Amino acid sequence: MAKSLSSILLNLKGIASLPAACSSSRTLAGSFHHYGMRYSTTVSNDHDTHDDFKPNNKMEGTSVSLADVVEQDVKDNPVMIYMKGVPDFPQCGFSSLAVKVLKQYDVPISARNILEDRELKNAVKAFSNWPTFPQVFIKGEFIGGSDIVLNLHQTGELKEKLKDITDKQEKHE
Repeated sequence: MAKSLSSILLNLKGIASLPAACSSSRTLAGSFHHYGMRYSTTVSNDHDTHDDFKPNNKMEGTSVSLADVVEQDVKDNPVMIYMKGVPDFPQCGFSSLAVKVLKQYDVPISARNILEDRELKNAVKAFSNWPTFPQVFIKGEFIGGSDIVLNLHQTGELKEKLKDITDKQEKHE
């Protein structure tokens, strides 16, 4: 008779004899060693605990507010997307979907990576009054996220919204 997967895994050499790593319900601050590995239980209040992963505000030290930056982006760019990553390298499936749909129309896409700056992310949320990303703006109008962009594409409405942008693009070529 076939053994269950759990019994096979538990009977692997050395596994069954190891004590559970989380056998205590107490949490102590500091560090400890367990089977040659050092673990730390000290975590800062910021969920991004390492400087390499902390967003940085590139607008710091300037007189321009992030709300002004968002407003100018939306005004100056016919298609503006605030996303996780950049159009050539989206860092989430929803951002990737929105970019793929928009690229089908051969329109210039302007974008900002909200992962680089937490304050920018919050400024965009406040500007659009929308909590999730990506956020797509077409000719200054907030359209929505990837699901809405996909739906507009499927119904043909996105083609209409982008029509004069594609017309202008063709005239310049």
